[in-house]
Amino acid sequence: MNCSKHQFTRRSCRAQYRTLLTVITALAICSPVLAQSSEKRSALTHTDQLHPLIHEMSMRLWDYNELAMLEYRSAEYLTEVLENEGFEVERGAADMPTAFIASHGSGSPIIGILAEYDALPGNGNAKVPRRVEREDGNPDGHGCGHNLFGAASIGAAIALKRTMEEHGITGTVRLYGTPAEETVVGKVYMAKAGVFDDLDAAIEWHPGTNIETKNQPGRALNNFTVEFFGQSAHSSADPWNGRSALDAVEMMNYGVNMMREHVKPTTRIHYVMPSAGEAPNVVPDYAKVWYYVRAVNRDEVEEYYDWILKIAEGAALATRTTHEVFLTTGVHETLLNRPLQEAMQANLELVGPPPFTEEDQEFAYELQRFIGIEEVGLVQEIKPLVGEEEPPSGGSTDVAEVSYITPTVGFSMTTAAAGIPWHSWAATASHGTDGSVRATVTAAKVIAAMGLDMLTDADLLERARAHYLERTGGEPYHSPIPVDQAPPVPERQ
Repeated sequence: MNCSKHQFTRRSCRAQYRTLLTVITALAICSPVLAQSSEKRSALTHTDQLHPLIHEMSMRLWDYNELAMLEYRSAEYLTEVLENEGFEVERGAADMPTAFIASHGSGSPIIGILAEYDALPGNGNAKVPRRVEREDGNPDGHGCGHNLFGAASIGAAIALKRTMEEHGITGTVRLYGTPAEETVVGKVYMAKAGVFDDLDAAIEWHPGTNIETKNQPGRALNNFTVEFFGQSAHSSADPWNGRSALDAVEMMNYGVNMMREHVKPTTRIHYVMPSAGEAPNVVPDYAKVWYYVRAVNRDEVEEYYDWILKIAEGAALATRTTHEVFLTTGVHETLLNRPLQEAMQANLELVGPPPFTEEDQEFAYELQRFIGIEEVGLVQEIKPLVGEEEPPSGGSTDVAEVSYITPTVGFSMTTAAAGIPWHSWAATASHGTDGSVRATVTAAKVIAAMGLDMLTDADLLERARAHYLERTGGEPYHSPIPVDQAPPVPERQ
């Protein structure tokens, strides 16, 4: 192609590039598929046949657009899809109304597939490459692509079921409907309830701006609130009778901000103040601050969490207030599993990148142009799996708790334009397009192929288990949250 860097942004040159990439992609995809077993070809074929259903699920969840722990319509719809396919479904898993477990088959091996479906507050947008409010005015949106996450996982579970029936493959496939990932809640309480304990292995994926096997562990986290209780008074007439809960929050925040100088650079501490008083002329008798503290491992999180609790105690003493701490949830860093990662990489390369169209790429270019970033479109290159675990990056995930219970593997798939801000309206807009569904079907193929390997390759599972035991030292999983603590279901709060 005879295109300079500047010429590459022109429509004619883009068309040449896409044509060439389509040919290369087709060659990359077709040859290895033909070399695979009839079982794996069946799994990929069944997934292709589910494209209309995956599209419907993706768009239905995008429309429902429900926040963490409030995914009632989403969960009910997905369970109906699974029941119609013949899965046995347990609703309300782990005492959470929007959690469920759908099972097919019996006996070992038992393979788990994780599905998410919660949206984010304030991420709403129409399905267009510019800032436009949704027609229904809903301010929220799937800025993390969990509408696609849920659809691909369920599509893959159905494809595996059909493949098992077609070829007489034994074992059990379980689809876990896991709510409230954005608040790092669902899988934490499901793990505490023991629903993952008998799994031989688990698979997860995530929408993103690249294609790769997950090879960095993220960060461990504690998610907690601190409430301060004081005494109201007139701010001008008799402030000496007041004890300001807001002062306590501000003193705590100041102390934590001084603490930042003395923590490791990999640590992340962030907070918001959900309640800070009602009027300036009333001394606030109640205030609340909500914190996340993250670090590269669980031990560091606990160290910094204890430090912050001492700062909160000091703030209460200084302001003559009382305080209460509630640890909503906590997670480990993700435990990577090299044998499963290598198998996942092989399946990513087998399936290949999403077959994005010229229209899909043009949407991405327009979105990048609107935001003011480089117009490079949708990434279709598969990143190689490097030999060493990569440093922690990004945020935290409750998938980590599953990885400490059973060998777990994950990957990301391009679903949105490169360089766009994640957890944003731009990601929400992208995740409502037909192009994102093409990526979702591709992700479902990878999950189905990986699940088939787990069901039929005993040596793979043995190596994965050995690696897991080596990493954990054979120690049983311990939940970061109190044993008797119930899930934070909104209507029970």
